[in-house]
Amino acid sequence: MPVLQQSAQMAQSQVLSPQMRQSLEILQATALELQQMVRQELETNPVLEEEPPEQEATDTEDTAEADAAEMDEVERLEEDWSDFSAQGAVDPEVEARRMRFLEGVAPEETLAGHLENQFGRLALDPVQRRLASLLIGNLDENGYLAATPEEVADEAGAETAEAIEMLHTLQTMDPPGVGARDLSECLSLQLARLGSDHAAAKNIVNNHLDLLGRKKFAEIASALGISQEQVREAGALIAQLNPKPGRAFAGEAAQALSPDVIIEKVGDDYAVSLVRDNIPHLRISRSYRDLLGESGGTPEVRGYLRDKIRGGKFIIKSIQQRQQTILAIAREIAARQRPFLEEGVSALVPMTMAQVAQVVGVHETTVSRAIAGKTVATPQGIFEMKFFFTTGYTTADGAEVSNTSVKDAIAALIRAENAHKPLSDQQIMDKLKADGLPVARRTVAKYREALGFLPSHLRKSF
Repeated sequence: MPVLQQSAQMAQSQVLSPQMRQSLEILQATALELQQMVRQELETNPVLEEEPPEQEATDTEDTAEADAAEMDEVERLEEDWSDFSAQGAVDPEVEARRMRFLEGVAPEETLAGHLENQFGRLALDPVQRRLASLLIGNLDENGYLAATPEEVADEAGAETAEAIEMLHTLQTMDPPGVGARDLSECLSLQLARLGSDHAAAKNIVNNHLDLLGRKKFAEIASALGISQEQVREAGALIAQLNPKPGRAFAGEAAQALSPDVIIEKVGDDYAVSLVRDNIPHLRISRSYRDLLGESGGTPEVRGYLRDKIRGGKFIIKSIQQRQQTILAIAREIAARQRPFLEEGVSALVPMTMAQVAQVVGVHETTVSRAIAGKTVATPQGIFEMKFFFTTGYTTADGAEVSNTSVKDAIAALIRAENAHKPLSDQQIMDKLKADGLPVARRTVAKYREALGFLPSHLRKSF
């Protein structure tokens, strides 16, 4: 018979303090999420105030005077105030280059902006708005949800049921199919908008999409108990749906209006600069600093103000560290990926987060958090920062190329092929090898599938 008993044992575990957790959230946050976090801090911490960037560069004066005995602890907090009040000061030459870079970009609506406008018309409580923001932030370029409702709920501090409810709300929005977790759900959401007259098409996308892709009309007809003609009609309807609803929006072009980093050629070198427009500029309020210095304040008031000032200082410093980390990573990208900046995707160099982390002087996980959701504008276009981190291959002449370059080469071969005689994976492998890229056939097949290309027998046109 089992017996219950207690035992003690020792184990090591790492517990993040609330401040450390907040610092990591600031590092990982996108510009939109950081804006929301700062707005919340401004509402809850009275000693913080937002200052127009044009005033920050000159407003570094610190005139606080207070009793030394009362202000010992606060002086340790005040020593960096002049630095904080200058946060966001912009080099005029860098700003002028940035404006020239962005002036020619026509404004286009992003998927995120389009969805935020729709959510903005709904009466949502703070938790629901946080969930909505996280759901939008976890959509990939195709409009698919790249995180589970459980993960979104955990990050928002909400229940999974609440996240699922907000996901269902998102899935009712425009464009049809947005927020789906896979192709089947994406198509199913679009069919649901068309009404109840398409039962065969709905059944196919839910249960037989793979057979449809292989044109196994007879098998589908047998499984559904309908004619092959009805299967073909349903297939024709499905073909009219949009498998990538997010692509209908501006995507990368719109991101050029507000990338996190800009890499541009200046003379024979490349200059790297941060875009600070999206990050609110904060400072500690002088009025509260002066209030703390007044001798008539009670110990409770002084303690309250010291806590708020300490919290405000931590927020400002965390934002500074976030910006410095992103800038350092971007500079290393520019240094390592110069061939890409000159020639494009075909010249992308293999680069890992561990390599960049070693140079920047941070942990590999810090690099991963810092690049999450961040974009960089380059002479070759707008890219997510994670785009530049890839493994690679060694060519026949000893040069290293990234797997992204290999994928680009495969895509180019398929797009240029004879539609009546499409290239097999073996033929693609042979052509790559002839060009100095020794890639295995199974790797070709894996990359082809990842690029969304069907096997050669299904690409053939009759």
